Amino acid sequence: MLTFIGLGLFDEHDISLKGLEAVREADLVYAEFYTSCLMGTSLEKMEKLYGKKVCLLSREDVEQNPEWLIEAKDRNICFLTGGDTMVSTTHVDLRLRAQQLGIETRLIHGASIASAVSGLTGLQNYGFGKPASIPHPYESRRGTRVISETPYDIIKQNIKMGLHTLVFLDIDNEKGYMTVNTALELLLEIEEKRGGKLMYSTIAVGIARAGSEKPDVKADYAEKLKAFDFGKPLHILVIPGKLHFLEAEALVKLAGGPIGLMED
Repeated sequence: MLTFIGLGLFDEHDISLKGLEAVREADLVYAEFYTSCLMGTSLEKMEKLYGKKVCLLSREDVEQNPEWLIEAKDRNICFLTGGDTMVSTTHVDLRLRAQQLGIETRLIHGASIASAVSGLTGLQNYGFGKPASIPHPYESRRGTRVISETPYDIIKQNIKMGLHTLVFLDIDNEKGYMTVNTALELLLEIEEKRGGKLMYSTIAVGIARAGSEKPDVKADYAEKLKAFDFGKPLHILVIPGKLHFLEAEALVKLAGGPIGLMED
């Protein structure tokens, strides 16, 4: 049996009771934290609460050589991830591989950043369109700095349809955790390159440390928001589309957005 368990958003206490019971009954416990991670805890704290040794897997262990899957044929294995399980296509692929090996699987869900964002900002979940991801810029073979313009295009298309965009920010072993500030700077850089006015005329919402006791949630125009200090990671960005009057009120009262939003 292979049990996929979502650990929630911030620390070791976010795991569900069902998930905790499954971990404590497991023969082996594996985890990956490269797709997402719990910033309010450590592997040692998790092991203390769970009463189990947790083996941390690398990207290669999960995506290229998941030889450890074989152990789930005759042993009870748990696979832990941040947030909700199966949100990442990597985990769906892993489940399909297990199925091909004749391994029974089950899912134990955890809190997701997608639903947390709606709760923290007041933006309704049915108003979101296709999500986007902003990767760190990279250097081409010619030595030039390359910025992906795909997230800008997704945001633009969603706004055209009146939809909000959830923007995931890159986690890189070398470059670290992307901040809301860096993400906005990159989007504004693309805007300047294209000669547009999209990011200068729309509201952006930054969220830091969702799931913690004191998350930062701030709404403002992108040019102003990029200077706001969101503090420690993890950060995530939302670009709202057309706002219902209750969403506008929520952004003003819950996220400190400009009062003019309630007058539009």
